[in-house]
Amino acid sequence: MADLFSAARPEEILKQANPWFVMLTCFLGLVANVAPVTGVALVLWPDFLMLVILYWCIQEPRYVGVGVAWLLGVVMDVADATVFGQHALAYAVLAYAAEYFRRRMLRFPLWQQAPQVAALLLLCSALVLLVRFVGGAPFPGWTYFVSPLVGALLWPVLSVLLQRPQRPTRSPNEL
Repeated sequence: MADLFSAARPEEILKQANPWFVMLTCFLGLVANVAPVTGVALVLWPDFLMLVILYWCIQEPRYVGVGVAWLLGVVMDVADATVFGQHALAYAVLAYAAEYFRRRMLRFPLWQQAPQVAALLLLCSALVLLVRFVGGAPFPGWTYFVSPLVGALLWPVLSVLLQRPQRPTRSPNEL
C-alpha cells in the first residue's frame, strides 16, 4: 500500500501518459488557478497550472512543450482577466527552461528536484510581475513570492499523483 504513494523508482519503466489525462490535468490546473480563495490561502495558493505544465514538460515533452504552454498561458490570461500575454510569456519561458533542464532534473529524486522547481517557479513569477510593472501595476509585496515556494514544496506530492496512472500494474506476489 505504501508503494502506491511513493515515486517511481529509477529502474521502473513508466507507461506512456494518456493524452486525455494530460489534458484533464491541465484543465484541473486551470480550474484550481481560478478557484476563489481569500485570506492566507490567497498568499499560499500556488499557480497549479504552472506546476502541471512544468511536470508534463519534464515527463512528456512530446505532449506539452513551449507552444502548448503558451496556449495555456493565453487561456489563463483570459480566465484571470489580467494583462494579456503575461501568463503566456511566463509559461512559454517555463516550458523552454523545463526542456533545457529536463535530463538534469530527471536524475534527482523528487525532494532534490524541489529546489530546482522553486528556482523555475520564482523566475516565472518574477516574469509575470515584470509584465505587470510594465502595465503600471503596483508592487504586490514580498508575499507574492511565497506561492512559488509553496508550489515547490508541493512538487513531490504532485509528481507522485501524476505518475500514478503511468505506473505499471503489478501482480499481488510482486508487492
